[in-house]
Amino acid sequence: MPEAKPAGRARTIPLRDTLPRMLRDPLAALVHFGSESGGEVVRLNLGTMRPYLVTHPEHLQQILRDRTTYIRDGESMLWRSIRRVVGEAILVTEGEVWESSRDTLQPLFTKQRVERLVDQMAVAIAEAIDALGEPARQGAAVDAMTLMSRIVCQATTRVLFGRKIPVSDALEIFGHLGTITRTMVVRLLAPGVPYWIPLPGDRAFRKAVAAIDALVLPIIRKERANPGDGDDIIATLCRPRANGLQVSEEQVRSDVVAMFSTATETTIGVLSWLWPVLEKYPEVADRLYAEVDEVVGRGPVQRAHIPRMGYTRMVLDEMLRLWPAGWNIPRTAVEQQVLGRVRIEAGATILVSPYATQRMEQFWDRPEAFDPERFAPDRPRREHRYSYFPFGGGPHQCVGQHLFLLEAPIIIATLLSRYRFQLGEPADLKARLGASLRPRPNTLTLLPRHDHSSVS
Repeated sequence: MPEAKPAGRARTIPLRDTLPRMLRDPLAALVHFGSESGGEVVRLNLGTMRPYLVTHPEHLQQILRDRTTYIRDGESMLWRSIRRVVGEAILVTEGEVWESSRDTLQPLFTKQRVERLVDQMAVAIAEAIDALGEPARQGAAVDAMTLMSRIVCQATTRVLFGRKIPVSDALEIFGHLGTITRTMVVRLLAPGVPYWIPLPGDRAFRKAVAAIDALVLPIIRKERANPGDGDDIIATLCRPRANGLQVSEEQVRSDVVAMFSTATETTIGVLSWLWPVLEKYPEVADRLYAEVDEVVGRGPVQRAHIPRMGYTRMVLDEMLRLWPAGWNIPRTAVEQQVLGRVRIEAGATILVSPYATQRMEQFWDRPEAFDPERFAPDRPRREHRYSYFPFGGGPHQCVGQHLFLLEAPIIIATLLSRYRFQLGEPADLKARLGASLRPRPNTLTLLPRHDHSSVS
């Protein structure tokens, strides 16, 4: 048996190849470089920086399960921009601060607790969708993203934030977060430019952060002045931590904004792809409507329906594969390491992209095709665990994953049990780049399927 080759330097893709592709289409570029390398670790010459692109599931498992060697460095790339929004929050920190926030919030997202909230969540979703009755009867077009954001924000503020954030404020916060994700793009594409050099979008970014603070801080100050025993996110974060760690107002604000973003952005972002997908793939739409009619009928949607909506879950899994909300989750190597046969030096930036790995032909058959059947229960298990990781992995896996997988089917089933729809513009499945992925703006005209005036 031949001896294993010693670790050496990664192959570097030259600037003349990386820069044009990254400027033209960063998402497609990451898929291209990952596929071209066959999953081997490669280095991208981006001029001012040279990150390693890691796409093979075995290497990803090594990185994502190790939070001491490969860390979320708040001063690097994506994390630096996110840190300007959420500060030292659970989304970007490591060490004692992260452990304290994680231990405090984790009990709110256990499978048992989330399942107890499902019926309450279903009522909030149904009430939000009730408000669509009038524009549907008038045949008025509604903005697709606004529709989804209203439904999700109403459910989120009621179930997770104890109604302490009014729905109108939640929608405003979500709008500001949308501004932030758009204006971050320039900084993401120019990671070596210092922040004292102004770039397009910086002013709008700062204004959006200030507007979020103006909405959130008064709520936090009121709760801290009169702490209660509620089990919502705000009450939980405002109470003293079990380990005796003193938590500042700034820290609470950071975690509240981070959790609001996590609880809304993933659900709204992923579900916003539903409409163009159903327009583009009528056979998927037909099966989805048939399942909703069989399982739910005219509603209301209840917790017992969710396990029976197998095809709905397959559609969700495929949307998460093609358009993961967290498309880029970089890490920094604390010390020298070896990935595959490549030596990684201490301090190196590592690009981890669910979007890239989940679209590579080395790990997926026909990766660009929308095919929910690849997630059918009778299909063989995937060879690699980390060929599919839309919620991240390891200790930093998204705490709201289980919530999403319950909330999203309720929203889909409630909408489709009541309405068919028409898109205002032809379906476009090309993602808009930002901190998360969203489809191009579009409008919907909702067509009532039944008379719901007598449905409770």
